[in-house]
Amino acid sequence: QVQLVESGGGLVQTGGSLSVSCAASGRIFSINNMGWYRQAPGHQRELVAVVTSGGNTNYADSVKGRFRIWRDTVKSTVYLQMNSLKSEDTAIYYCYCYANMHDNWGQGTQVTVSS
Repeated sequence: QVQLVESGGGLVQTGGSLSVSCAASGRIFSINNMGWYRQAPGHQRELVAVVTSGGNTNYADSVKGRFRIWRDTVKSTVYLQMNSLKSEDTAIYYCYCYANMHDNWGQGTQVTVSS
């Protein structure tokens, strides 16, 4: 079983920066994609950014140029740096990884951007 433990997030003013990280642990045989999704109140969960095992990245259009995702393969950890934050970035951010041929999710961490 794979556990994902998220850290970071919190409250920041518009235009500020925050970072979140997520470490995968447990009996891990293989990890492919790692990434972040988010869900705002009244909205569906949406992809924020993903990084493949080869280091390729993909971002939602709404965060391109502001967010950066990367991973530490040795530590099985994925990071998300969020800059120039906007009120519409307010959401619960969920860590995701495809490991051991299963989808795995973290419990979520709140990011709130106040104007």
